[in-house]
Order: sequence, then structure tokens, then C-alpha cells
Amino acid sequence: MHDRTTVDLLQGTLAALILKSLSWGPLHGYGIARWIEQITEDELLVEEGSLYPALHRLQARGLVTSEWTLSETNRRVRCYTLTEHGRQQLRAELSRWERFSEVVTRALQSRRPKTA
Repeated sequence: MHDRTTVDLLQGTLAALILKSLSWGPLHGYGIARWIEQITEDELLVEEGSLYPALHRLQARGLVTSEWTLSETNRRVRCYTLTEHGRQQLRAELSRWERFSEVVTRALQSRRPKTA
């Protein structure tokens, strides 16, 4: 078994994961964290100290909205919803991530160049 990794490895990674989690519909903070953990098969851990500041930044940028609702267990929770601007940002982030991961993969799989 290997160690779980916290999500704040690369700037913007957590934001992109949050936006993706909300692309399926509104969620509260715990639901977002659980979605990320489940979809990554518990490889990525989202800590509250990272999650909620990221949600507040996304809300300040107009990428998500929030409202108080009742959870499945009748507790008051803040539920987050992706805005249209957030959907556009998610598409841009996915495109950027694909380019970034291709370049990093190419670099990490490269062999030492032959000398002349």
C-alpha cells in the first residue's frame, strides 16, 4: 500500500478537481472531497484546510455559487454549484492540463540524448 497524496501538489490542481466534481451537479464540501477520493480510488486526500479556501476563491471569481441547504442527514450545509463561467473555466483547465501532462510525460520518459 502506498501513501495517499494531498491535492495541493500543483497550483490549480485542486481548483480543477473541484470544478470537475461540480460538473455532475451541486455538492457540499464533504461531497466534493469524497468524490475526489472515490474517483482517484483513495489516492488523493483533500483536507478541509485546502478545500474550503479553494471553494471561497472559486466563489470570489464567479466560478461557483453557494447556498445553505439541508444534507441527507438533515444538517445545514453549504452546497456549491458550478456557474456557466465555471464550466468555461473547467474546459480551459482540462485543455491546459492535457497539454501540461503530455509535455511532462514526454520529458519524464525521455532518454539521455546521444552526444555527438
